[in-house]
Amino acid sequence: MRGVRGLVALLLLTLMAPAQAHRPSDAEWNLELQGTTLRGHWTMALRDLEGLADLDRDGNRRLTWGELRRAEPALAALVPQLLSVQTESGEPCELRLSMLRVQQREDGGYAWMDLDGDCPRPPRQLALGYAALFPIDPSHRGLLQLRSGEQAWTAVFAPEQQRHEIELGQPAAPGVLATYLREGVHHIWIGYDHLAFLLVLLLPAVLRRQADHWQPVTRLREALVPVVGTVTAFTVAHSITLVLSVLDLLRPPTAAVELAIAGSVLLAALNNLWPILTRQHWRLAFLFGLLHGFGFAAALQDLGLPTGLRGLALLGFNLGVELGQLAVVAVFVPLAFMLRNTRAYRLGALGLGSLLIAVLAAGWLLERAGLTGS
Repeated sequence: MRGVRGLVALLLLTLMAPAQAHRPSDAEWNLELQGTTLRGHWTMALRDLEGLADLDRDGNRRLTWGELRRAEPALAALVPQLLSVQTESGEPCELRLSMLRVQQREDGGYAWMDLDGDCPRPPRQLALGYAALFPIDPSHRGLLQLRSGEQAWTAVFAPEQQRHEIELGQPAAPGVLATYLREGVHHIWIGYDHLAFLLVLLLPAVLRRQADHWQPVTRLREALVPVVGTVTAFTVAHSITLVLSVLDLLRPPTAAVELAIAGSVLLAALNNLWPILTRQHWRLAFLFGLLHGFGFAAALQDLGLPTGLRGLALLGFNLGVELGQLAVVAVFVPLAFMLRNTRAYRLGALGLGSLLIAVLAAGWLLERAGLTGS
């Protein structure tokens, strides 16, 4: 029974996830260095910004432009506390808030804060620090894009990486690969609809459909061979659309992609409950993997790609996504194989688990279609 509880816990981690799986908490920090002068902007969702300053004075959870304007002095004071820039000698390049605007995006309002600043002398290296929201939300990310002349660099700030040192020359390939690989793993772990889809495909892997009921496989190899085929098909498919989208060869609207991904999770879960495709799940994984690739591409485009090393960044991100998926397979399949003969697995994990994922996916579908009040 301990194994059953462990498997149920793994499912619940996915089922308790928020519906907006492709809208993680992140903020964009863009800077351009010209000699000793810094110019740029910092953008953050208004819903996240409320965690840093008391903006919603009337408590109605609807942040107005007037409330944001009244909070401008508080935001101006936050800028040097949360965003830091230093030269190679440790001298600070002071950043100041110069203008505050509101930008409307698909997922809500964003505060756009124009920044300017000066370094004491032209730097050869910059040390950049970012400390917003990490104590409140460990999943938050700060996405940096820095330009100087024809060169551009990207970096991702996370709770475990709140400082980056950038040599003002060609970005180092190993650092780019490591950064984007880590963010690929991070995205698959916060991309709960991707995880739900993967789990739905894995749930019947240790069973075989005979007539109108499920029978357990006799050997682990019987489960692993189809799993390898399924995961490979999913990988190949989402890699294709990830590359096409990042290269601007094919980029459907984000809202349509999010809607289609929710639909793919729902259909795959229903197929477990009322099987139509009982074998060769790799076909289902490939078909819907094409949709999920566009979702991965949206996350990668939010991160930005370094000039001259786009291919390496794309490779690192894709490898990170695969490592995240393989971690799920490595934990789930052996545990499911041990429990495959139990009624608890067939009815609880496969039956109830697929039903709960279907209900959750239906909720995602309605929300992303704008049919709910949220």
